[in-house]
Amino acid sequence: MTIGLAIAIVTVVGLLGAVILVLAAKFMHVEEDPRIGEVNGCLPGANCGACGYAGCADYAKAIVEAGAAVNKCVPGGAKTADAVAAVMGVDAGATAVVKAVAACQGKPGVCGQRFDYSGIQSCAAAAALHGGPKACVFSCIGLGDCVKACKFDAIHVVNNVAVIDYTKCRNCTMCAKACPKNAIEPIPTPEEKEKFKAAQKAMAEKKAAAAKAAAEAAAAAKAAEAPKAE
Repeated sequence: MTIGLAIAIVTVVGLLGAVILVLAAKFMHVEEDPRIGEVNGCLPGANCGACGYAGCADYAKAIVEAGAAVNKCVPGGAKTADAVAAVMGVDAGATAVVKAVAACQGKPGVCGQRFDYSGIQSCAAAAALHGGPKACVFSCIGLGDCVKACKFDAIHVVNNVAVIDYTKCRNCTMCAKACPKNAIEPIPTPEEKEKFKAAQKAMAEKKAAAAKAAAEAAAAAKAAEAPKAE
């Protein structure tokens, strides 16, 4: 009898909890703008953070709710920007594509060591100790903070320096942001520089033409409203 009563009490409590959760879900539900899902569907889903947000879902929400620019997705490039712009009904704007370049050649035998480092295996931690163990103050420390930051497995430490695999690189430049020595730099290619300048010029001309048309329409409307001279 005692076991049966205990089972009955637990069952009743469970049912009450379920009813409360259902009612809470119903009355506390917040409607989400359907465009958030549409924008998120346009994004590549890399969640790399290159746009400045925690992931694609956060970026999509910022675009719809906070008016964030639609062309911040570097891995997606112009194609993604155009798709998102179509959902939002805005111009995508110019998208500058940059290429991460690891220029450091400070491998063993080329760059000397000032001291042996045996602390936390992190470039940031090593750099905080007298600028790092390597003799060159600009040298790649080689402990792989860039490797951990890359979501595409496109960078690895070889011979104590970072090496980028451009067959996998999506130009998100998160490796450059993770490097405490700025040994990796995001550099626009010459072709991309020209394309970006041309896109900026075209956009400026389009805005100027729209402003001129609006001014002419306003002037015409004002002239039409003015009383005719007798």
